[in-house]
Amino acid sequence: MDQMETVSGSAAPETGEPPYVLREVRGAVAVLTLNRPDQRNALSLGMIAALTKEIRALGQKRDVKVIVLTGDGPAFSSGHDLKELTRHRGDEDNGRSFYVNVMTACSRLMLSIVRSPKPVIAAVNGIATAAGCQLVASCDLAVASEESRFATPGVNIGLFCSTPMVALSRNVPPKAAMEMLLTGEMVPAAQAQVMGLINRAVPADRLMDETMALADTIASKPRATVKIGKEAFYRQAELSLDEAYGYAATVMVDNMLHAEAQEGIGAFLEKRKPCWPDGE
Repeated sequence: MDQMETVSGSAAPETGEPPYVLREVRGAVAVLTLNRPDQRNALSLGMIAALTKEIRALGQKRDVKVIVLTGDGPAFSSGHDLKELTRHRGDEDNGRSFYVNVMTACSRLMLSIVRSPKPVIAAVNGIATAAGCQLVASCDLAVASEESRFATPGVNIGLFCSTPMVALSRNVPPKAAMEMLLTGEMVPAAQAQVMGLINRAVPADRLMDETMALADTIASKPRATVKIGKEAFYRQAELSLDEAYGYAATVMVDNMLHAEAQEGIGAFLEKRKPCWPDGE
């Protein structure tokens, strides 16, 4: 039976503020919903902390195999909270220490998604701009509504999207990334799919159904094999070609010796459905 949990993250319940992130567990899939629709789900320091905490916690939950990330309201995420950043310009150091804190925390969030043992799928329900676009690019997969749009518009306000550039440039071809970064213009979902920023663009009323179908398909795969594969995917991408093949060969050998591979190969040869072992 599905279980619904609300998670306050860094927002103290006594403040009366709603939780930054809502968590809904649907079978083996956990759905995290950014819960600041009035602020277009801006990545304030509190939002970043709450989301990072959730991603890390879900990575350790055995009953969760896939994480879906979406946003409430008309925006997936508009990026950093510019009002919060501006308030700190009056600090003694002109805001430098706060800005370092925010950018460091945001980088930790993106890395927590990449390094999570669970696949993370973005279900993009509206605009995803600046660090919000970075959040989409950091997820392993992304499904978006056909009305969704993407941008790295920092250049328009004198703040080049340098940290979003890291994830964006690892998802789309260099010239496509540079065009987004240098023009700041919105990219429609159909174009984002062609570029490789998202996997699928679907009708808005089908977004969660399509995303959950994808998540359930992945959740049906053997747990340890998916974990091994995700880690290897990102690690080999950082290596030279020779190093990548050497590393991947070692991973394949270790994987071959795992109980999941023994069961899966045996089932294939015996023409039966595999019965995956419960261990890691």
